Amino acid sequence: MNASPVRAEGLAKHFGRLRALDDCTFELPEGSVTGLVGPNGAGKSTLLSLIAGLARPTRGEVSVHGTPVRGRMHPDVSLLTQKRPLYEQFTVREIMRAGAAMNDRWSAARAFEVLDLLAGVDPDAKVRTLSAGARTQVAIAFALGRLPKVLLLDEPLSDLDPLARDETLRIVMTEVAERGTTVLLSSHLLTDLGDVCDHLLLLDEGRVQVVGDIDEILGDHRVVVGPAEVELETDGVVVDSSHTPRQTTALVRGGSAPSGWDSTHPDLEALVMGYLRASRNRKLARQ
Repeated sequence: MNASPVRAEGLAKHFGRLRALDDCTFELPEGSVTGLVGPNGAGKSTLLSLIAGLARPTRGEVSVHGTPVRGRMHPDVSLLTQKRPLYEQFTVREIMRAGAAMNDRWSAARAFEVLDLLAGVDPDAKVRTLSAGARTQVAIAFALGRLPKVLLLDEPLSDLDPLARDETLRIVMTEVAERGTTVLLSSHLLTDLGDVCDHLLLLDEGRVQVVGDIDEILGDHRVVVGPAEVELETDGVVVDSSHTPRQTTALVRGGSAPSGWDSTHPDLEALVMGYLRASRNRKLARQ
């Protein structure tokens, strides 16, 4: 049996008293595209850094294809960070040449193939002259030039216009289909996630709240609507609820549909928004 592409067991990362991650346990299936979601400060970027090997966990372990990650960049992993670190004085072509010097496994052909698919990036332009969106595209091409088995993307679409987002997502899906790459994609753009992701990993306050196949997760949740004067009785877990003078709306995990209430399964956006609202309300209640 093949080892999971990414496996975390009791993973924690503390910065003094701040617990960025705490007791995270999960596995990602091979060839999956997993959406990594959660409120700001949930620990998403910290988790990506630990998987890549750019940071060491305080406790627990993370492994890539059965090999423990030991606080150095794992050769099977590419990480695109939010800062898009590139040598600004280099041209795009020189950046790709540097990739060959810095990586034992490197394909300039793959990097330039990706650039050719992303319209508008001049390989002879200096990085400092590029727009934020063009820098993101160069960084994605560089990440794929490493021929990763696991691709970690931290807000890869935030700087891109709609056409560039579509092109980038198509490239990611081609990478999955042709090379079996496992992708973990952090993004606040829930519509884009719904178009490409088949798995979900939802973090809040450094802990895993939901993980698994998206269709199965959506099937295990219900949005129920009923009259405001009737108490919601359910054998499931109420994730979030809101009230108006006339009705109550709630996101419920597990259990059966409450009698007399309208019940539908949520889409991905409604599910994630429900968990985000619940997180915000918990924080407000503690203030």
